Amino acid sequence: MRVLMTTDTVGGVWTLTKELAGGLLRNGCSVALVSLGRAPSASQQSWADELCSQWGKCFRFEALDTALEWMQDNARALSDAAPTLLRIAEEFDADLLLTSQYCFGAFRCDIPRIVVAHSDVLSWAEACRPHGLERSQWLDSYTSLVQAGLDGADAVVAPTQWMLDALVRNFSVPPDRTVIPNGRTMPPFLSDSTRRMQAVTAGRLWDEAKNVKLLENVDSPIPLLIAGETRLQSESLSQTQDGSDIRLLGSLDEAGMLTLLRQSAIYICTSRYEPFGLAPLEAAQCGCAVLANDIPSLREVWGDSALYFTGPESLSSWLWRLSDHPWLLREAQEIAKQHASQFTAERMTSRYLELFRSVVKQSTLVATHVA
Repeated sequence: MRVLMTTDTVGGVWTLTKELAGGLLRNGCSVALVSLGRAPSASQQSWADELCSQWGKCFRFEALDTALEWMQDNARALSDAAPTLLRIAEEFDADLLLTSQYCFGAFRCDIPRIVVAHSDVLSWAEACRPHGLERSQWLDSYTSLVQAGLDGADAVVAPTQWMLDALVRNFSVPPDRTVIPNGRTMPPFLSDSTRRMQAVTAGRLWDEAKNVKLLENVDSPIPLLIAGETRLQSESLSQTQDGSDIRLLGSLDEAGMLTLLRQSAIYICTSRYEPFGLAPLEAAQCGCAVLANDIPSLREVWGDSALYFTGPESLSSWLWRLSDHPWLLREAQEIAKQHASQFTAERMTSRYLELFRSVVKQSTLVATHVA
């Protein structure tokens, strides 16, 4: 099967794209990948170059600088990218389009289109802006692009039932919809560095959804480490009580982040909006216990395999308990790691391949009937 994929270069979508593209190639598919938004980083381009070298004509990669539909300058998110997508679809003789951008569900082409709903602005606003978003040209453009894409899609995928339900609540969604959990497989780790009694979280300091500033009010007996972008040099978090501190590590590359997770005892998922949560999954696969904000999507993913908090006070209580009771920490680490082991890239790829075959078969039947 020949798959045309779109992705963006920001955050977890790129990580999942790498996992899925690699899985599809290993299962005999050919992949044409198009990235949008900001230009690929050196490491992202290097990964694409390596796949081109390894897989030859079975893999190709092109990067566009067109805006994503959630960006401020979004009016031409579809129209600016469409000519390139059409050219690649024809040159590559693609069987289907798998897109991580809603708007490309409306892409005019003769192949089926599957939209992956990683998140959306309206469900984000429900979690992060209780008074809602102000009506604006940008928001009108966004909702129009998303709805048009959903109207044109042959199928929709979400990583959790919660995300799919949120999408259905805010938009009209095609009947062919399915949940395929994200998958991640950890690369081998050669270092024998010791795990330290520290808790780590990952998130942009300015991102309301990640809710990292909640840690300002946490009383912790152990260091709290934050990996993620800051917009301003002056952004900081205050010293916590009892002498424990919060350390801002800045943005880390994948290798740096995985090393940090393997050196840490606990991962704290502070998010108030997290349609799936790739970072806590990676942390658990690296051996961390997972402390998660008690929101429905994280409950869906983790069930009884994470420890939940409802605010700074209960998070503080968990940190003290785990620090004082090593056996409880070890148990939480083992349970989280065992649960996380089921969310593999192989399982995710297998589910996507099943969907691809179903959608292509249905499209062929419809085309035959029309003819």
